[in-house]
Amino acid sequence: MTDDRKGIVPVWTLATGDVRVPALTGDGPMTAERLAELRGALAALADEPIATLEAHPLPDRLDRGRGIPLDAASPLAQHLSQLITQSAGSSSSATATAAGEGLYRMVIPAKLAAQVGQGCLRPMVAKGTSDALRGAIVDSSGKIAGAATFVPVSQAATAGAVGGAGATAGVAVGGSAMLTVAAPLVLMAVAVGVSAHADGKRQQAIEHITEMLEQLQEQELEQEHSTLDGCRDAIDKATAILLDQGRPGVSLGLDSAVHAINSALGAVDRRLAKWQSALDKLPEGQPVDLGTLTKSFPGIDDHGGIFRAHLELATLAIALKRRVVVLQAVEHAQGDPNNLFQSFTRVLKRDQQRLDALESGLAGVLVRLSTLELARPHGLRPVFTNAEVDRLMRAAHRVRQLGDGVVVDSRPTDVAIEIAREENGSVIVFPALPASA
Repeated sequence: MTDDRKGIVPVWTLATGDVRVPALTGDGPMTAERLAELRGALAALADEPIATLEAHPLPDRLDRGRGIPLDAASPLAQHLSQLITQSAGSSSSATATAAGEGLYRMVIPAKLAAQVGQGCLRPMVAKGTSDALRGAIVDSSGKIAGAATFVPVSQAATAGAVGGAGATAGVAVGGSAMLTVAAPLVLMAVAVGVSAHADGKRQQAIEHITEMLEQLQEQELEQEHSTLDGCRDAIDKATAILLDQGRPGVSLGLDSAVHAINSALGAVDRRLAKWQSALDKLPEGQPVDLGTLTKSFPGIDDHGGIFRAHLELATLAIALKRRVVVLQAVEHAQGDPNNLFQSFTRVLKRDQQRLDALESGLAGVLVRLSTLELARPHGLRPVFTNAEVDRLMRAAHRVRQLGDGVVVDSRPTDVAIEIAREENGSVIVFPALPASA
């Protein structure tokens, strides 16, 4: 999906708290590279998280099914409308965005992305490919609107906190600037973008698990899959309520969903420990017999074996837990409007550390498996059948493929969250992805 149109792109600089930084933006146009440098400088100089918001034309082709829709009355849609409407009065570059549809791209710096959690901000691989990324709207050079001219929007007053409390912003004297305070807008965009990303990983895992279970016909795995997939309804309802600043009640069934997810994560912990122990017992630097390997990793040599099903169930449980963690962080932040974004990032970071460690452990197992060399079959016969040779070659190829696309320790990067705004004011928030994707 590309957007080759060139033109003026308005850019807002958003702060999540009252903060002063040197006046770096100026009023003149800038390139995409200059904008990226500006984000890095602001992130380094400001005490509060800084984000930028770009306004692009809405592409003719847009897969809206990837995102989470919110109506015009939702807080995110209202905060976005308020920002662009108030800015239009003081900036000619933003006038065209004050009404109608558009694609708004919020980029949060790597410094803030590290607080949000690395595991939920990695690229998702498109189905049927090994390297194609699902999602980001880019130009022909691989960067979104890379040929466009970015123009800073004059800082304007905007809503500052959930619940109606306002905060103003403007250019201060002495060569420093107080940036637009838009903590609720940044909070909601990050929360929905992360939730959408986690739900995308859930959908991918469901597709893979369904295909595998049709072949395996394992009743125990079927039950585990059904229990986890049954949690989605409660999570979806709780997401809708919280993003409208409501309070999810017990009747939603979120408590039982969380219990089921935590139980599944306990199984992931146990399986991971068994896999790591089995790898530690293998002779270092020596070929491994396929029979020995399949005892600890059943079905590893098959396209849809039990080991691979367990991996997908782990992915599903982690994705569901990430959505729950985001919900808990949003609820906590909304309960303390005077400490909005700090509360959100603190809760999110603390609870995601376990998930990041779990994903890192699983990635480590896959990388170690992918480097194993399989030994020739043992036996008295000096010659092996074509079927035995073919099986060994297929198994070796599938084991090596386990390491494809695995990221063990990814460096924090700027994160982009794209928001499509329709003419009626409703929005669709797409999965959060690295800004370079």
